[in-house]
Amino acid sequence: MEAIEPQTPKHATISECEAALDHILASPNSGATIGQLCFRPDFGLRTFPVALEMSVSHGIIGERWTKKPWLTLPNGEPDPRIQVSILSQRVMDLCWRDRTNTVHPGDPIVVDMDLSAANLPVGTRLSVGSALLEVSDKFNTACIKWRDRYGNDSLRWINKRENRDFRLRGILCKIVRDGTVKVGDRLIKL
Repeated sequence: MEAIEPQTPKHATISECEAALDHILASPNSGATIGQLCFRPDFGLRTFPVALEMSVSHGIIGERWTKKPWLTLPNGEPDPRIQVSILSQRVMDLCWRDRTNTVHPGDPIVVDMDLSAANLPVGTRLSVGSALLEVSDKFNTACIKWRDRYGNDSLRWINKRENRDFRLRGILCKIVRDGTVKVGDRLIKL
């Protein structure tokens, strides 16, 4: 009779999330290497290129931000504060468990870096590749898609009042200088 190996639960529990918090908060403050890039041509679609072209006026070139943004300005144009989202590698590794059957979170940049408000206040400039980003004042709360894909416990943990300043769902940025970002580039706090 073969031994049955215990399976990892599909979603992180609240106790697992709480236990991982110190590890997540111990991420480097600056200079972290970009571990992964994600390109989203449309809802639910993901590719993982080695480079992304970024533009102040067009966001990530070819991505859905110009066509179907979730946040718009009063005139209906895409809000530049949500051009680029950056997710902590440690949070992604904690929450995205079923990588075969569950879609990637979709953040264009995944990096092992401290994304907290204390480390990266609103307005902080970030150099990455030849592009320059600015941390937005728009808070990334995660959404119903996060809950459905990665579980209600991790969604509640991300949005707990005492965790909000840690920005566990990542940060939103606007592009302030056109450029190319590649896997292996460093995200540098200016």
